[in-house]
Amino acid sequence: MSELTLRQVEAIRAVMLAGTIQGAARLLNVSPPGISRIVRHTEDSLGIRLFERKAGLFVPSPEATSIFELVHQVHRQMENLNTAVASLRKGSDVRLTFACAPSIAQFIAARAARRIRQRFPDLYIDMNILKIEETTDYLLLERGEFVIMSSAVENPALESVKLAEGRLVAIVPDNHPLAKKEVISVHDLAKEDLVGVDSGDPYGATLARPFAQHGLSPTYAMRGRFAQTVVSFVRHGLGVAVIDEFSVAEVYMPGIARRPLAEAASISAFAVSRKGSQLSSFAELAIAQFRRELLKTTSRQGFETD
Repeated sequence: MSELTLRQVEAIRAVMLAGTIQGAARLLNVSPPGISRIVRHTEDSLGIRLFERKAGLFVPSPEATSIFELVHQVHRQMENLNTAVASLRKGSDVRLTFACAPSIAQFIAARAARRIRQRFPDLYIDMNILKIEETTDYLLLERGEFVIMSSAVENPALESVKLAEGRLVAIVPDNHPLAKKEVISVHDLAKEDLVGVDSGDPYGATLARPFAQHGLSPTYAMRGRFAQTVVSFVRHGLGVAVIDEFSVAEVYMPGIARRPLAEAASISAFAVSRKGSQLSSFAELAIAQFRRELLKTTSRQGFETD
């Protein structure tokens, strides 16, 4: 005895509801001969008479009553399955949890999230802001699926995948004399009140590297823990700084003049996750969108709107 297929279940149910082959065909938007063949083949293969023909109508046979009850159940379950799949495709009742370094969270994260929500409009996004030293616990304790960092994380249980390489740039108050320059050197910046991040922090060390590479040991007038703080200090006229281009990726940055550094200096962005873990499709999409937005930022030539 052969087993029923979903196509046969659908055809049998349509005949039950419509009472005729023609009506069932209209319900399923197929030809009547096709429905007739399916019903006949099903009865022959099962060795069971499913319908009695009375006055031109197809009436469920007494011996097939239990089968028809199960057919209804299967159809309801398929409807539930299709509803669940449709919800999943929109991101309903699903949470995407990840974290970002402060520098990338400032502008890049919002752009990536906008792309993700366009694909999954009902997806709940839970984004945290982390420093690099917090990344290991965050991932190994499974508080989130991945972290976007401006440094690779050295831990054998974690994997860091490079997404993009950006530039370090100079930022000065828009009324500062250095703002008149098209390109600013670290030698120029070292003569001014510098704002930075503690060089003991991996991100701070990256920002300080171009000074060290050119034999400079600048004195900092102010330090902040996060890139946003550094940018705010500069905006309010409290000094000048070297910063990564991801932190100042917005087109309109009032009070700030951004200029390329005369000395080439770079910073990379990484997606960090648990080694060997299977990321959800939502997480994979999110990482792809971060890569896209980061690369779009690095492809900009200069700061034409400043």
